[in-house]
Amino acid sequence: MPLIHHQELQNFAEAMLLAAGMEEDKAEATAAVLVEGDMIGHDTHGVSLISWYMDALADGSMNGRGAYEVVSDRGASFVWDGHMLPGAWLFTKALDQAMDRVATHGVVTAAIRNCHHTCALSAYLRRVTERGLIAQISCSNAGAARVAPFGGRKAVLTPNPLAVGMPTRSDPILVDVSTSIATTTMAQQLAKRGERFPGDWALTAEGVPTDDPAAMTERGGSLMPLGGAEKGHKGFGLALMVDVLGQGLSGKGRATTPAGTFSQSAMIQVIDPEAFCGVDAFTEQSEWTAQACRSNPPAEGQGPVRVPGDSAARKRRSALEAGVPISDELHAKLRRAAARSGVSLPAALA
Repeated sequence: MPLIHHQELQNFAEAMLLAAGMEEDKAEATAAVLVEGDMIGHDTHGVSLISWYMDALADGSMNGRGAYEVVSDRGASFVWDGHMLPGAWLFTKALDQAMDRVATHGVVTAAIRNCHHTCALSAYLRRVTERGLIAQISCSNAGAARVAPFGGRKAVLTPNPLAVGMPTRSDPILVDVSTSIATTTMAQQLAKRGERFPGDWALTAEGVPTDDPAAMTERGGSLMPLGGAEKGHKGFGLALMVDVLGQGLSGKGRATTPAGTFSQSAMIQVIDPEAFCGVDAFTEQSEWTAQACRSNPPAEGQGPVRVPGDSAARKRRSALEAGVPISDELHAKLRRAAARSGVSLPAALA
């Protein structure tokens, strides 16, 4: 498996996006978020997405040029219409604005509508926690239906990811979860390979639990909320929270979005601990709790307890030191994308 320096991979990704018609600032931000996704182990939401982004730029479903529209701005809160610009660029800009304002307001909340794909939410968190700030991000696709409400059998919601980044005195706590058991991407990949879920993570069109991802991707079924057949009301509640907050606050959601379109709505919030009891007081508590979890005796047959974000931090350090690992499948995909765009492969991948 080849290794490539993260900056070399980012330059390559940026060059392909530029060749596909994306403006420089948007290509730079998108490439940085994609490579960060690969470095922290979210390879399904890393540079493997570039081929899709190139297709979206070509067919016009992603807008690679222009600016967002300010719908509302009250200082501590703002709403943007993203006009289907790259989600990575919109989120980066929104987080930057929120971080610039949070020392004044203590808490800054943003809502964005008409946003294209947002990459891995955890890829945005470290840049916030490194400044001693807290970030909460969630998003949903108002034009798609993949997840049935608990007790139902017809898909209404999407996997609706929710991410939170909290600083400690060591590695940050980075929570990034879907509110369904499996993601759409996982289901599509397994179905394509003819493989199954590890358990009954989906429902057939008749509402029967199944481990067959094709039941959702090909036969009108749905994904189960987090918690599954017995405790799915918990994931359903979280999914509703993500759906209604992002779509309701941005003013664009399922009530006004044609089915089958791709249009994400998001909520972003940045919190400054200094506006409360101070960052030192916050990290004293977050560090103690994180270490208490890590030092907890592991259950029989389990390894050491990990706090959310620990694996990402370990993989990121390895990628920064040794290079980003590129699987054979991704290597072939990047070769095809490079050939399409006319961009030369980096030496490490040639």
